Amino acid sequence: MPYYFYGGRTMSYLIFSDVSLDIDKDFAASHDVRYVPMEYVLGDETFYCTEPENDEMMHDFYEKLRNKIKTQTSQISPNHYMEIFEPLVKEGQSLIYISLSSGLSNTYESALLAVQNLKEEYDNVNIEVVDSYSATGGMGLLVESAFANMEAGMSLEDNAAWLRKHAAKVHLWLKVEDLMYLKRGGRVSAATAVMGTALNIKPILRINSEGKLETIDKKRGNKMAFKGLIDKFEEAFDPSVGNIVYICCADCMQDAAVLKDMLLEKYPSLTVRVTMLSPIIGAHTGPDMLSIIHYGKER
Repeated sequence: MPYYFYGGRTMSYLIFSDVSLDIDKDFAASHDVRYVPMEYVLGDETFYCTEPENDEMMHDFYEKLRNKIKTQTSQISPNHYMEIFEPLVKEGQSLIYISLSSGLSNTYESALLAVQNLKEEYDNVNIEVVDSYSATGGMGLLVESAFANMEAGMSLEDNAAWLRKHAAKVHLWLKVEDLMYLKRGGRVSAATAVMGTALNIKPILRINSEGKLETIDKKRGNKMAFKGLIDKFEEAFDPSVGNIVYICCADCMQDAAVLKDMLLEKYPSLTVRVTMLSPIIGAHTGPDMLSIIHYGKER
């Protein structure tokens, strides 16, 4: 458990996020990142993730999706959060929890309800629930910032306020390979999915200011889709907020490497982190999804 000293006071609290986040493995290994476990189903098997899956496991997951094995995820219930948080409350621990976007999931509302239930039972509940209004590497960016703020001596309450303010400055742009996954999630119509697949159309999507996924452009072929992602990055990027960029991919590391080179060619001072997309999110985007995630102008 880390302790930080600021103005004569000891700063000590835990930082949690959903296990659906994507975060740099070296960063996670050197910091006490805590995870709220989640489940996903692949074929006839149910997997209970207590921490982000390794790359080998995720490659196997996406290979099975390519072979048309079905997958699905489930919501986290308030009781699940209480099981995670209650022992820490009993120990007198304080924590920040950064959730998957409320526009994509009910996890944020479930966490708030769990905290409210705990406050009815205990007097010393000190839990800040932060809506990321994002997903995957966007949550990873906020977790990195949360640790940087804590290490600088920021209090739990001030850190949570900072994260809520800057969540609106996290941008997530993505392209998908298989439109049928978006059709299944109700993002595109069946006719659009069939026609788009036949014409090699790659939609460009973003997470908007409400934390919801929306289609903002369509490109034909991966080359134009990559350029589209770079164009969106350039429109929104603000280096004064932060120069760490996440590239998250659904088992298409070669494409991620190409996108990274394109970014660094224009912006050599960036710190670019490449990660595999968690199965929790990948179940809804399908294999070969590719995204750029960064701090920038307010959405």
